[in-house]
Amino acid sequence: LSRPAMYCNLEETNASPAMPPSPRSPPLQVLETWERHIDSVSQRSFFYKPATGEKSWKPPRRLPEMVRLALLWGGHAKQGVPLGASSARLCADAVICLQMVERSGQLNKTKIAEGGRKLRKCWAPSWLVLAGNSLMFYKEPKVATAWTPFGTRPESSVDLRGARIEWARDLSSKRNVIHFRTVTGNEYLLQSDSETVSQDWYQAIKGVIRRLDEENPLDEPLLYPLYRSNSADLVDLSADEEDDLGLPKAPASPDRAYKKRVKSKLRRFIAKRPPLQSLQEKGLIRDQVFGCRLEALCQREGSTVPRFVRQCVEAVEQKGLDADGIYRVSGNLAIIQKLRFIVDRERAVTSDGRYVFPEQRCHEDKLHLTDPQWDDVHVITGALKLFFRELPEPLVPYSLFDEFIAAVKLPDLKEKISKLAGLIQSLPQSNRDTLQYLLEHLRKVMELSDVNRMTTQNIGIVFGPTLLRHECDATSLVEGMVYQNQVVELLLTEFMSIFGTLETE
Repeated sequence: LSRPAMYCNLEETNASPAMPPSPRSPPLQVLETWERHIDSVSQRSFFYKPATGEKSWKPPRRLPEMVRLALLWGGHAKQGVPLGASSARLCADAVICLQMVERSGQLNKTKIAEGGRKLRKCWAPSWLVLAGNSLMFYKEPKVATAWTPFGTRPESSVDLRGARIEWARDLSSKRNVIHFRTVTGNEYLLQSDSETVSQDWYQAIKGVIRRLDEENPLDEPLLYPLYRSNSADLVDLSADEEDDLGLPKAPASPDRAYKKRVKSKLRRFIAKRPPLQSLQEKGLIRDQVFGCRLEALCQREGSTVPRFVRQCVEAVEQKGLDADGIYRVSGNLAIIQKLRFIVDRERAVTSDGRYVFPEQRCHEDKLHLTDPQWDDVHVITGALKLFFRELPEPLVPYSLFDEFIAAVKLPDLKEKISKLAGLIQSLPQSNRDTLQYLLEHLRKVMELSDVNRMTTQNIGIVFGPTLLRHECDATSLVEGMVYQNQVVELLLTEFMSIFGTLETE
Protein backbone atom coordinates (compact mmCIF):
# COMPACT_ATOMS: atom_id res chain seq x y z
CA LEU A 1 0.00 0.00 0.00
CA SER A 2 1.25 3.47 -0.80
CA ARG A 3 1.46 5.98 1.99
CA PRO A 4 -0.53 9.21 1.88
CA ALA A 5 1.48 12.16 0.61
CA MET A 6 1.38 13.91 3.98
CA TYR A 7 3.49 11.11 5.53
CA CYS A 8 6.11 10.86 2.79
CA ASN A 9 8.79 12.77 4.72
CA LEU A 10 8.03 11.20 8.10
CA GLU A 11 11.06 8.89 8.08
CA GLU A 12 13.28 11.73 6.92
CA THR A 13 12.04 13.89 9.76
CA ASN A 14 12.54 11.15 12.34
CA ALA A 15 16.03 10.50 11.02
CA SER A 16 17.12 14.10 11.54
CA PRO A 17 18.85 14.94 14.82
CA ALA A 18 16.79 16.27 17.74
CA MET A 19 18.65 19.58 17.66
CA PRO A 20 20.04 21.36 14.61
CA PRO A 21 23.82 21.11 14.13
CA SER A 22 26.19 24.01 14.61
CA PRO A 23 26.69 26.02 11.42
CA ARG A 24 29.91 25.25 9.52
CA SER A 25 29.45 27.54 6.53
CA PRO A 26 28.31 31.10 5.84
CA PRO A 27 24.56 31.67 6.21
CA LEU A 28 22.28 31.38 3.21
CA GLN A 29 20.11 34.20 4.50
CA VAL A 30 20.13 36.72 7.37
CA LEU A 31 16.76 37.41 9.04
CA GLU A 32 17.28 40.33 11.43
CA THR A 33 19.12 38.66 14.33
CA TRP A 34 18.82 35.12 12.95
CA GLU A 35 20.75 33.23 10.22
CA ARG A 36 19.39 30.49 7.94
CA HIS A 37 21.65 27.48 7.26
CA ILE A 38 21.32 24.03 5.58
CA ASP A 39 21.92 20.76 7.39
CA SER A 40 24.36 18.79 5.17
CA VAL A 41 22.89 15.44 6.32
CA SER A 42 19.14 15.96 6.09
CA GLN A 43 19.27 18.92 3.69
CA ARG A 44 16.78 20.67 5.96
CA SER A 45 16.94 24.38 6.74
CA PHE A 46 17.68 25.38 10.31
CA PHE A 47 18.07 28.74 12.01
CA TYR A 48 20.89 29.99 14.19
CA LYS A 49 21.14 33.11 16.37
CA PRO A 50 24.78 34.22 16.86
CA ALA A 51 23.98 36.55 19.77
CA THR A 52 22.67 33.79 22.04
CA GLY A 53 23.75 30.56 20.31
CA GLU A 54 20.14 29.43 19.93
CA LYS A 55 19.28 26.92 17.17
CA SER A 56 15.88 25.94 15.83
CA TRP A 57 14.33 23.93 12.99
CA LYS A 58 11.40 26.34 12.95
CA PRO A 59 11.72 29.80 11.41
CA PRO A 60 11.71 32.62 13.98
CA ARG A 61 8.53 34.59 14.44
CA ARG A 62 8.46 38.30 13.86
CA LEU A 63 8.25 40.06 17.22
CA PRO A 64 5.22 42.24 17.92
CA GLU A 65 5.82 45.95 18.25
CA MET A 66 4.82 45.88 21.90
CA VAL A 67 8.13 44.14 22.72
CA ARG A 68 9.68 47.58 22.75
CA LEU A 69 8.34 47.80 26.31
CA ALA A 70 10.71 44.97 27.27
CA LEU A 71 12.90 47.55 28.94
CA LEU A 72 10.57 47.11 31.89
CA TRP A 73 12.05 43.64 32.26
CA GLY A 74 15.51 45.07 31.81
CA GLY A 75 14.83 47.44 34.71
CA HIS A 76 13.81 44.52 36.94
CA ALA A 77 16.82 42.50 35.85
CA LYS A 78 19.13 45.29 36.93
CA GLN A 79 17.56 45.09 40.36
CA GLY A 80 18.40 41.39 40.60
CA VAL A 81 14.99 40.01 39.66
CA PRO A 82 15.41 36.75 37.66
CA LEU A 83 13.74 36.51 34.28
CA GLY A 84 11.87 33.57 32.82
CA ALA A 85 13.49 31.89 29.82
CA SER A 86 10.82 33.02 27.36
CA SER A 87 10.85 36.57 28.70
CA ALA A 88 14.63 36.77 28.60
CA ARG A 89 14.58 35.54 25.00
CA LEU A 90 12.04 38.20 24.08
CA CYS A 91 14.19 40.85 25.72
CA ALA A 92 17.22 39.72 23.75
CA ASP A 93 15.22 39.90 20.52
CA ALA A 94 14.04 43.41 21.26
CA VAL A 95 17.37 45.24 21.40
CA ILE A 96 16.52 47.42 18.43
CA CYS A 97 13.03 48.16 19.78
CA LEU A 98 14.44 49.19 23.14
CA GLN A 99 16.42 52.01 21.61
CA MET A 100 13.28 54.18 21.52
CA VAL A 101 12.82 53.93 25.31
CA GLU A 102 14.49 56.89 26.99
CA ARG A 103 14.16 55.74 30.58
CA SER A 104 12.19 53.43 32.87
CA GLY A 105 12.00 52.86 36.60
CA GLN A 106 9.94 53.21 39.74
CA LEU A 107 8.88 56.55 41.22
CA ASN A 108 6.19 57.77 43.58
CA LYS A 109 3.44 59.47 41.58
CA THR A 110 0.32 61.52 42.29
CA LYS A 111 -2.03 63.41 39.99
CA ILE A 112 -2.87 66.85 41.39
CA ALA A 113 -5.02 68.28 38.58
CA GLU A 114 -7.17 66.98 35.74
CA GLY A 115 -8.31 69.33 33.02
CA GLY A 116 -7.42 72.26 35.26
CA ARG A 117 -9.46 71.00 38.23
CA LYS A 118 -7.39 70.45 41.33
CA LEU A 119 -7.33 66.94 42.78
CA ARG A 120 -6.45 65.68 46.23
CA LYS A 121 -2.94 64.28 46.38
CA CYS A 122 -2.64 60.54 46.85
CA TRP A 123 0.88 59.21 46.48
CA ALA A 124 1.42 55.69 45.15
CA PRO A 125 4.40 53.84 43.64
CA SER A 126 4.29 53.51 39.87
CA TRP A 127 6.53 52.04 37.19
CA LEU A 128 7.29 54.72 34.58
CA VAL A 129 8.37 54.28 30.98
CA LEU A 130 9.54 57.30 28.98
CA ALA A 131 9.33 56.39 25.29
CA GLY A 132 8.82 58.43 22.15
CA ASN A 133 6.60 61.38 23.01
CA SER A 134 4.82 59.68 25.90
CA LEU A 135 5.32 59.01 29.58
CA MET A 136 3.52 55.78 30.55
CA PHE A 137 2.50 54.70 34.04
CA TYR A 138 2.30 51.02 34.96
CA LYS A 139 1.03 49.60 38.22
CA GLU A 140 3.98 48.33 40.21
CA PRO A 141 3.37 44.64 41.08
CA LYS A 142 3.53 43.32 44.62
CA VAL A 143 5.61 40.37 43.40
CA ALA A 144 7.99 41.57 40.73
CA THR A 145 8.98 38.06 39.59
CA ALA A 146 5.40 37.24 38.61
CA TRP A 147 4.89 40.37 36.56
CA THR A 148 5.36 40.95 32.84
CA PRO A 149 4.54 43.98 30.69
CA PHE A 150 3.76 41.84 27.65
CA GLY A 151 0.05 41.77 26.86
CA THR A 152 -0.71 44.42 29.51
CA ARG A 153 -1.69 48.03 29.10
CA PRO A 154 -0.37 50.93 31.16
CA GLU A 155 -2.69 52.43 33.75
CA SER A 156 -2.37 55.73 31.89
CA SER A 157 -0.02 57.69 29.70
CA VAL A 158 0.50 61.36 28.89
CA ASP A 159 1.61 63.13 25.74
CA LEU A 160 4.59 65.37 26.53
CA ARG A 161 4.15 67.64 23.51
CA GLY A 162 3.80 71.19 24.82
CA ALA A 163 4.22 70.06 28.44
CA ARG A 164 6.04 72.13 31.05
CA ILE A 165 8.26 70.76 33.81
CA GLU A 166 9.74 72.30 36.95
CA TRP A 167 10.81 71.43 40.46
CA ALA A 168 7.91 71.49 42.93
CA ARG A 169 8.87 73.99 45.61
CA ASP A 170 5.64 74.53 47.54
CA LEU A 171 3.38 71.76 46.25
CA SER A 172 4.55 68.98 48.57
CA SER A 173 6.38 68.45 51.83
CA LYS A 174 8.35 65.61 50.24
CA ARG A 175 11.86 66.04 48.88
CA ASN A 176 13.02 65.76 45.28
CA VAL A 177 9.57 66.33 43.77
CA ILE A 178 9.13 66.93 40.03
CA HIS A 179 6.08 68.85 38.82
CA PHE A 180 4.96 68.72 35.19
CA ARG A 181 1.84 69.97 33.43
CA THR A 182 0.39 68.90 30.08
CA VAL A 183 -1.31 71.13 27.53
CA THR A 184 -4.71 69.81 28.63
CA GLY A 185 -4.25 71.01 32.20
CA ASN A 186 -3.33 67.66 33.76
CA GLU A 187 -0.66 67.99 36.45
CA TYR A 188 1.49 65.31 38.06
CA LEU A 189 4.05 65.11 40.85
CA LEU A 190 6.87 62.55 40.65
CA GLN A 191 9.14 61.83 43.61
CA SER A 192 12.06 59.67 44.64
CA ASP A 193 13.95 59.56 47.92
CA SER A 194 17.14 59.57 45.86
CA GLU A 195 18.12 63.03 44.64
CA THR A 196 20.18 61.48 41.84
CA VAL A 197 17.22 59.45 40.55
CA SER A 198 14.95 62.52 40.58
CA GLN A 199 17.60 64.59 38.80
CA ASP A 200 18.00 61.93 36.10
CA TRP A 201 14.25 61.72 35.52
CA TYR A 202 13.93 65.51 35.46
CA GLN A 203 16.63 65.83 32.82
CA ALA A 204 15.22 62.92 30.77
CA ILE A 205 11.66 64.31 30.69
CA LYS A 206 12.90 67.84 30.09
CA GLY A 207 15.03 66.59 27.20
CA VAL A 208 12.05 64.86 25.56
CA ILE A 209 9.89 67.98 25.95
CA ARG A 210 12.63 70.14 24.44
CA ARG A 211 13.07 67.74 21.53
CA LEU A 212 9.33 67.65 20.84
CA ASP A 213 9.13 71.45 20.95
CA GLU A 214 11.92 71.68 18.38
CA GLU A 215 10.51 68.98 16.09
CA ASN A 216 6.86 70.01 16.24
CA PRO A 217 6.36 73.37 18.00
CA LEU A 218 2.80 74.24 18.94
CA ASP A 219 1.21 77.28 17.35
CA GLU A 220 0.52 80.35 19.45
CA PRO A 221 -1.88 78.83 22.01
CA LEU A 222 -4.09 81.87 22.51
CA LEU A 223 -5.19 81.68 18.87
CA TYR A 224 -7.21 78.61 19.77
CA PRO A 225 -10.43 78.75 21.80
CA LEU A 226 -10.76 76.75 24.98
CA TYR A 227 -14.13 75.27 25.87
CA ARG A 228 -14.38 74.94 29.59
CA SER A 229 -16.70 72.55 31.38
CA ASN A 230 -14.42 71.14 34.04
CA SER A 231 -16.98 69.50 36.25
CA ALA A 232 -18.37 67.58 33.29
CA ASP A 233 -15.18 66.47 31.58
CA LEU A 234 -16.32 63.22 30.02
CA VAL A 235 -13.13 62.24 28.19
CA ASP A 236 -9.46 62.97 28.78
CA LEU A 237 -8.17 62.64 25.24
CA SER A 238 -4.54 63.15 26.24
CA ALA A 239 -4.47 60.67 29.09
CA ASP A 240 -4.01 57.49 27.09
CA GLU A 241 -1.78 56.69 24.17
CA GLU A 242 -3.03 53.13 23.76
CA ASP A 243 -3.20 53.37 19.98
CA ASP A 244 0.59 53.82 19.88
CA LEU A 245 1.52 50.94 22.18
CA GLY A 246 1.44 48.24 19.53
CA LEU A 247 -0.88 46.07 21.61
CA PRO A 248 -3.04 43.40 19.93
CA LYS A 249 -6.14 44.90 18.34
CA ALA A 250 -9.28 43.53 16.81
CA PRO A 251 -9.57 43.73 13.02
CA ALA A 252 -10.38 47.29 12.01
CA SER A 253 -13.92 47.91 10.83
CA PRO A 254 -15.07 50.98 8.86
CA ASP A 255 -16.78 52.33 11.98
CA ARG A 256 -13.69 51.70 14.09
CA ALA A 257 -11.45 53.39 11.50
CA TYR A 258 -13.76 56.42 11.41
CA LYS A 259 -13.73 56.74 15.19
CA LYS A 260 -9.95 56.46 15.19
CA ARG A 261 -9.65 59.30 12.68
CA VAL A 262 -11.98 61.50 14.72
CA LYS A 263 -10.08 60.72 17.90
CA SER A 264 -6.78 61.53 16.21
CA LYS A 265 -8.08 64.90 14.99
CA LEU A 266 -9.42 65.75 18.44
CA ARG A 267 -6.07 64.90 19.99
CA ARG A 268 -4.25 67.20 17.60
CA PHE A 269 -6.75 69.96 18.30
CA ILE A 270 -6.52 69.58 22.07
CA ALA A 271 -2.72 69.46 21.92
CA LYS A 272 -2.83 73.02 20.57
CA ARG A 273 -5.00 74.32 23.41
CA PRO A 274 -3.31 76.33 26.15
CA PRO A 275 -3.30 74.90 29.68
CA LEU A 276 -6.18 76.13 31.79
CA GLN A 277 -3.74 77.33 34.44
CA SER A 278 -1.90 79.55 31.96
CA LEU A 279 -5.16 81.26 30.99
CA GLN A 280 -5.97 81.73 34.67
CA GLU A 281 -2.56 83.29 35.26
CA LYS A 282 -3.20 85.73 32.40
CA GLY A 283 -6.61 86.60 33.82
CA LEU A 284 -8.54 85.25 30.84
CA ILE A 285 -10.40 82.63 32.86
CA ARG A 286 -11.62 82.95 36.41
CA ASP A 287 -10.67 80.14 38.77
CA GLN A 288 -13.27 78.17 40.67
CA VAL A 289 -14.19 78.23 44.34
CA PHE A 290 -14.35 74.50 45.06
CA GLY A 291 -10.96 72.87 44.62
CA CYS A 292 -9.12 76.20 44.49
CA ARG A 293 -6.08 76.83 46.66
CA LEU A 294 -7.14 78.75 49.74
CA GLU A 295 -4.42 81.39 49.44
CA ALA A 296 -5.23 82.05 45.77
CA LEU A 297 -8.98 82.22 46.48
CA CYS A 298 -8.55 84.71 49.33
CA GLN A 299 -6.13 86.81 47.31
CA ARG A 300 -8.61 86.94 44.44
CA GLU A 301 -11.44 88.00 46.75
CA GLY A 302 -9.31 90.47 48.72
CA SER A 303 -9.95 88.86 52.12
CA THR A 304 -8.45 86.28 54.44
CA VAL A 305 -11.64 84.20 54.80
CA PRO A 306 -13.38 82.93 51.63
CA ARG A 307 -16.68 84.62 50.84
CA PHE A 308 -18.45 81.27 50.44
CA VAL A 309 -17.38 80.18 53.95
CA ARG A 310 -18.81 83.38 55.43
CA GLN A 311 -22.04 82.99 53.46
CA CYS A 312 -22.52 79.42 54.68
CA VAL A 313 -21.77 80.22 58.32
CA GLU A 314 -24.09 83.23 58.32
CA ALA A 315 -26.89 81.22 56.68
CA VAL A 316 -26.53 78.32 59.13
CA GLU A 317 -26.59 80.62 62.15
CA GLN A 318 -29.60 82.45 60.74
CA LYS A 319 -31.53 79.21 60.20
CA GLY A 320 -30.66 78.05 63.71
CA LEU A 321 -28.01 75.86 65.29
CA ASP A 322 -30.49 73.66 67.11
CA ALA A 323 -31.05 71.24 64.21
CA ASP A 324 -30.54 67.66 65.37
CA GLY A 325 -27.17 66.30 64.24
CA ILE A 326 -26.16 69.50 62.48
CA TYR A 327 -22.94 68.94 60.47
CA ARG A 328 -23.20 65.20 61.13
CA VAL A 329 -26.40 64.51 59.20
CA SER A 330 -25.88 64.43 55.43
CA GLY A 331 -27.92 66.69 53.18
CA ASN A 332 -29.37 65.85 49.78
CA LEU A 333 -26.32 65.23 47.57
CA ALA A 334 -28.07 66.35 44.38
CA ILE A 335 -28.97 69.72 45.91
CA ILE A 336 -25.46 70.08 47.37
CA GLN A 337 -23.98 69.51 43.92
CA LYS A 338 -26.41 72.02 42.44
CA LEU A 339 -25.22 74.60 44.96
CA ARG A 340 -21.63 73.75 44.16
CA PHE A 341 -22.16 74.27 40.42
CA ILE A 342 -23.82 77.62 41.04
CA VAL A 343 -20.93 78.80 43.20
CA ASP A 344 -18.41 77.69 40.57
CA ARG A 345 -20.44 79.41 37.83
CA GLU A 346 -20.63 76.16 35.89
CA ARG A 347 -23.34 74.00 34.40
CA ALA A 348 -23.48 70.22 34.62
CA VAL A 349 -23.57 68.61 31.19
CA THR A 350 -24.76 65.12 30.28
CA SER A 351 -23.07 62.89 27.69
CA ASP A 352 -25.54 64.04 25.01
CA GLY A 353 -24.80 67.72 25.64
CA ARG A 354 -27.89 68.64 27.68
CA TYR A 355 -27.59 70.96 30.68
CA VAL A 356 -28.82 69.30 33.86
CA PHE A 357 -28.51 72.15 36.36
CA PRO A 358 -28.47 75.02 36.85
CA GLU A 359 -30.25 76.16 33.70
CA GLN A 360 -28.81 79.66 33.98
CA ARG A 361 -25.40 80.71 35.20
CA CYS A 362 -25.40 82.51 38.54
CA HIS A 363 -22.73 84.85 39.87
CA GLU A 364 -21.45 83.98 43.30
CA ASP A 365 -22.00 87.51 44.59
CA LYS A 366 -25.69 87.10 43.68
CA LEU A 367 -26.02 83.82 45.55
CA HIS A 368 -28.66 84.03 48.27
CA LEU A 369 -28.65 81.10 50.69
CA THR A 370 -31.91 82.43 52.16
CA ASP A 371 -33.65 81.31 48.97
CA PRO A 372 -36.32 78.62 49.61
CA GLN A 373 -34.40 76.03 47.57
CA TRP A 374 -31.72 76.07 50.31
CA ASP A 375 -34.17 75.72 53.21
CA ASP A 376 -32.57 72.49 54.44
CA VAL A 377 -29.74 73.51 56.77
CA HIS A 378 -28.03 70.17 56.16
CA VAL A 379 -27.56 71.11 52.48
CA ILE A 380 -25.60 74.22 53.46
CA THR A 381 -23.54 72.42 56.11
CA GLY A 382 -22.85 69.66 53.58
CA ALA A 383 -21.67 72.20 51.00
CA LEU A 384 -19.39 73.83 53.58
CA LYS A 385 -17.83 70.49 54.51
CA LEU A 386 -17.42 69.68 50.81
CA PHE A 387 -15.58 72.97 50.28
CA PHE A 388 -13.03 72.14 52.98
CA ARG A 389 -12.65 68.53 51.80
CA GLU A 390 -11.91 69.63 48.24
CA LEU A 391 -9.16 72.05 49.18
CA PRO A 392 -5.96 70.86 47.44
CA GLU A 393 -4.30 71.20 50.84
CA PRO A 394 -6.28 71.25 54.12
CA LEU A 395 -6.40 74.20 56.51
CA VAL A 396 -3.56 72.57 58.44
CA PRO A 397 -0.88 72.16 55.72
CA TYR A 398 0.63 68.75 55.10
CA SER A 399 4.00 69.99 56.31
CA LEU A 400 2.60 70.68 59.80
CA PHE A 401 0.47 67.55 60.18
CA ASP A 402 3.05 65.58 62.17
CA GLU A 403 3.73 68.54 64.47
CA PHE A 404 0.03 68.97 65.30
CA ILE A 405 -0.27 65.25 66.06
CA ALA A 406 2.87 65.38 68.22
CA ALA A 407 1.42 68.34 70.14
CA VAL A 408 -1.72 66.49 71.27
CA LYS A 409 0.42 63.53 72.36
CA LEU A 410 2.23 65.66 74.94
CA PRO A 411 1.34 64.59 78.50
CA ASP A 412 0.97 68.06 80.02
CA LEU A 413 -2.07 70.18 79.04
CA LYS A 414 -0.17 73.47 79.28
CA GLU A 415 2.49 72.10 76.95
CA LYS A 416 -0.20 71.04 74.49
CA ILE A 417 -1.80 74.50 74.50
CA SER A 418 1.54 76.28 74.17
CA LYS A 419 2.66 74.04 71.31
CA LEU A 420 -0.65 74.38 69.43
CA ALA A 421 -0.64 78.16 69.88
CA GLY A 422 2.80 78.33 68.29
CA LEU A 423 1.72 76.11 65.41
CA ILE A 424 -1.41 78.17 64.79
CA GLN A 425 0.73 81.29 64.73
CA SER A 426 2.95 79.72 62.04
CA LEU A 427 0.03 79.05 59.68
CA PRO A 428 -0.40 81.24 56.57
CA GLN A 429 -2.74 84.13 57.36
CA SER A 430 -5.59 82.87 55.19
CA ASN A 431 -5.39 79.41 56.81
CA ARG A 432 -5.18 80.87 60.31
CA ASP A 433 -8.04 83.35 59.90
CA THR A 434 -10.31 80.81 58.17
CA LEU A 435 -9.63 78.20 60.86
CA GLN A 436 -10.33 80.71 63.61
CA TYR A 437 -13.55 81.86 61.93
CA LEU A 438 -14.78 78.27 61.54
CA LEU A 439 -13.91 77.29 65.11
CA GLU A 440 -15.76 80.31 66.51
CA HIS A 441 -18.83 79.11 64.62
CA LEU A 442 -18.41 75.50 65.79
CA ARG A 443 -18.16 76.67 69.41
CA LYS A 444 -21.62 78.18 69.02
CA VAL A 445 -22.83 74.82 67.69
CA MET A 446 -21.19 73.08 70.65
CA GLU A 447 -22.95 75.36 73.14
CA LEU A 448 -26.31 73.91 72.00
CA SER A 449 -25.17 70.29 72.28
CA ASP A 450 -28.06 69.51 74.65
CA VAL A 451 -30.43 70.18 71.74
CA ASN A 452 -28.48 69.32 68.59
CA ARG A 453 -26.42 66.50 70.22
CA MET A 454 -23.24 67.85 68.64
CA THR A 455 -20.79 67.47 71.50
CA THR A 456 -17.11 68.31 71.28
CA GLN A 457 -16.34 64.68 70.47
CA ASN A 458 -18.93 64.55 67.67
CA ILE A 459 -17.62 67.76 66.10
CA GLY A 460 -14.10 66.35 66.33
CA ILE A 461 -15.20 63.19 64.51
CA VAL A 462 -16.76 65.24 61.69
CA PHE A 463 -14.07 67.89 61.22
CA GLY A 464 -10.91 66.05 62.33
CA PRO A 465 -10.17 64.37 58.96
CA THR A 466 -11.48 67.45 57.12
CA LEU A 467 -9.28 70.14 58.68
CA LEU A 468 -6.04 68.16 58.89
CA ARG A 469 -4.95 65.00 57.14
CA HIS A 470 -1.76 63.29 56.11
CA GLU A 471 -0.53 63.46 52.53
CA CYS A 472 -2.20 60.12 51.68
CA ASP A 473 0.11 57.78 53.57
CA ALA A 474 -2.05 54.73 54.35
CA THR A 475 -0.25 53.78 57.57
CA SER A 476 -0.29 57.35 58.88
CA LEU A 477 -3.98 57.66 58.01
CA VAL A 478 -4.90 54.82 60.34
CA GLU A 479 -2.54 55.83 63.13
CA GLY A 480 -3.45 59.52 63.05
CA MET A 481 -7.24 59.20 62.83
CA VAL A 482 -7.80 59.36 66.59
CA TYR A 483 -5.34 62.20 67.06
CA GLN A 484 -6.92 64.24 64.25
CA ASN A 485 -10.16 64.30 66.22
CA GLN A 486 -8.30 65.19 69.41
CA VAL A 487 -6.65 68.18 67.73
CA VAL A 488 -10.04 69.64 66.79
CA GLU A 489 -11.46 68.90 70.25
CA LEU A 490 -8.53 70.66 71.94
CA LEU A 491 -8.80 73.66 69.62
CA LEU A 492 -12.49 73.98 70.55
CA THR A 493 -12.21 73.50 74.31
CA GLU A 494 -9.07 75.64 74.68
CA PHE A 495 -10.00 78.16 71.99
CA MET A 496 -9.48 81.27 74.12
CA SER A 497 -6.11 80.09 75.42
CA ILE A 498 -4.84 79.21 71.95
CA PHE A 499 -6.31 82.07 69.91
CA GLY A 500 -6.47 84.67 72.68
CA THR A 501 -2.97 85.93 71.94
CA LEU A 502 -3.86 86.29 68.26
CA GLU A 503 -6.92 88.41 69.02
CA THR A 504 -4.90 90.84 71.14
CA GLU A 505 -2.25 91.31 68.43
